[in-house]
Amino acid sequence: MHVLVAPGRFDARLDDGPARPRGVPAADPWPALTAPEAVDAVVRGWREGAPGDVLVPLPLSDGGAGLVDAVRAARGGELLSVTTTDAHGAVVPGAVLVVQEPSGARTAYVDGALALGAADPDARPVTDTTSAGLGTLLAAALGTGAGRVVVGLGGRRTVAHDAGAGMLAALGAAPSRAADGIGAASGLGAGDLPALPALREALAGRDLVALHAHDLPLTGLGGVSADLAESGRVDAGTAQEAERAVAAFAHAAASAGGTGGRVDLLGGHGAGDRGAVRWAPGAARSAGSREALAPGSGAGGGAAFALGLLGARLVEGAAWVADAVDLAARVAEADLVVTGSGVLDASALEHGVVGAVARAALPLGVPAVAVAAQLRTGRRDWGAAGLAGGFAVLERPEDAVRWRLDPAAALRARVPRIARTWSR
Repeated sequence: MHVLVAPGRFDARLDDGPARPRGVPAADPWPALTAPEAVDAVVRGWREGAPGDVLVPLPLSDGGAGLVDAVRAARGGELLSVTTTDAHGAVVPGAVLVVQEPSGARTAYVDGALALGAADPDARPVTDTTSAGLGTLLAAALGTGAGRVVVGLGGRRTVAHDAGAGMLAALGAAPSRAADGIGAASGLGAGDLPALPALREALAGRDLVALHAHDLPLTGLGGVSADLAESGRVDAGTAQEAERAVAAFAHAAASAGGTGGRVDLLGGHGAGDRGAVRWAPGAARSAGSREALAPGSGAGGGAAFALGLLGARLVEGAAWVADAVDLAARVAEADLVVTGSGVLDASALEHGVVGAVARAALPLGVPAVAVAAQLRTGRRDWGAAGLAGGFAVLERPEDAVRWRLDPAAALRARVPRIARTWSR
């Protein structure tokens, strides 16, 4: 039996999301598994349960952490090391991957997860966080001369929360103080951003793609500032302060950039453009309002919004990666696909790796099963999404202790039973 092993990253914590009590740090040491680590655990566990099966590894990404690793594992390419900074200004390693396309064109990939994160998310006020490190990586990617630049914007809740102001400062499109956080950037007016339209014009010949793993807008009741309070990272008052600052900068940047927030929904979208949005110039009732309310514009703490002002397409990350690694062709060669994520919930099915795998497998008639640390959805939901099975690693309270001690071993121990059920 030919089994394609194609999970994403296992990075959720038990207390991740609205259920996390306020005051519990977001850096709670709930261990994560990278996609390659998850692949290794599943492969080892499957061989215990079904040693005769042929296993093909394919680590995937939703555009968050591990984007470069996933594309490189499938496509190869030239990896360039880049020293950058995180959301608190600490020096961190970064990388740009340059891949040769079949057409001969080159695509540069940027994984912004480290640049938009921090070792201790609560070490600084949220209004002092910055996306400047992402700007450093983007500048390096543009410097390769690649005709297309694909930027991964991290997961649902990045530490950086500045509407991309720091990124624009690193690219020379905003004053240096914009890199000090949205609290400082909110005082800027359109007149302080004269280089922004020039940068947009300079990038007009490039295909700039921003990958998002959620559809939260930058502003509004369901935006990323409100999500800060919902997650327990900040209180309601701080979230409102951040919202006002973000909205002020968004207005100034959109006014300076000459964009009016019209969404181009008429352009053709390929498989990798699922959910794609492109902002186009035009008049608007309030500069920046529509761009800031566009689904996914809050990705990367609002870096997606700023990339949109530079002419970027905003695309669902898992769908883009699936297309980039030719997932459909690999699924067509398999008898079964095993995928997975930290949590299997509605978001994972709609925007994550699990959903992308299910959408690739269903029309080909290849069964796909998912294993997750936790199941937060039922058979009806994952079945409707195209999965033939859903399995939890944490089946009993004591399993959480095992996961904390060694998540790879916990995942590996769960897989043999799945293999014995599905192997033919």
